Amino acid sequence: MSVKIIVDSTTDLSPEITDKVTVVPITICFGSTAYTDGIDITNKEFYEKLIENDVLPTTSQPSPDLFEKAFREIKDNGDTAVVITISSNLSGTLQSANIALEAYEDIINIVDSGSVAIGAGILVEYALKLVDEGKTATEIAHELNNIKDKIYLVALLDTLEYLKKGGRISATAAIAGSFLSIKPVINVVDGIINTLGKARGSKQGNNLLVKEIENAGGVDFSKPVLLGYTGLSDVLLKKYIEDSGYLWEGSLNSLNTTIIGSAIGVHAGPGAVAVAFFKK
Repeated sequence: MSVKIIVDSTTDLSPEITDKVTVVPITICFGSTAYTDGIDITNKEFYEKLIENDVLPTTSQPSPDLFEKAFREIKDNGDTAVVITISSNLSGTLQSANIALEAYEDIINIVDSGSVAIGAGILVEYALKLVDEGKTATEIAHELNNIKDKIYLVALLDTLEYLKKGGRISATAAIAGSFLSIKPVINVVDGIINTLGKARGSKQGNNLLVKEIENAGGVDFSKPVLLGYTGLSDVLLKKYIEDSGYLWEGSLNSLNTTIIGSAIGVHAGPGAVAVAFFKK
């Protein structure tokens, strides 16, 4: 018997650990065309379509049947599992997993990450470390619930266009913001997306991102750290890493990075830079 980790596809992971988890996909709809995330459409293809389309795509949570299928496989193999979902404040995915839980309560433990994207990703990475340490599924779920409040996810957006398309800001505000090169900084706390400030230009934006990391109390480098970007290029992420080098030098041998998928990408648009870590 071994312990497996199950996630939904809104979780963004370091490339080196993607093969270590079971992924239950969400659905992404561009107009009347539906795609199964990670199967019918890659993150790269998602951003290509996002840029090409005037209307924002929609996403929908995995069905209970998809979770039940994953749970049945765990049971058939004689294993146990921990399920880590996107925050219940952002999606009904946790509810779908709980509906599927009947008849599997003895082998499946479900954890609401309280985060999304790379924020959930570092919780998954920590869970895999606990698996390697020989913890049981129940022990892992308990430890994740105790530590998940330490997760901090902060991001710098490159454009206001997609917030406008999603109705989160007015067209006037988006036009003014574009003219002034306004870059909003957001975070995710308790599954809620908050605007922390607005910077003029990428340089000031990167400085504000660094400041917010310091305001959070700093990074616990004994636990996973993950950086991410939205869109088709990681150029802005590389520039941020260069500007914030002193935060990481001497504390990490290397910085793990990944592309951020549709859960954040549909609202942030391309060009966003994000950092997820456990607070000290």
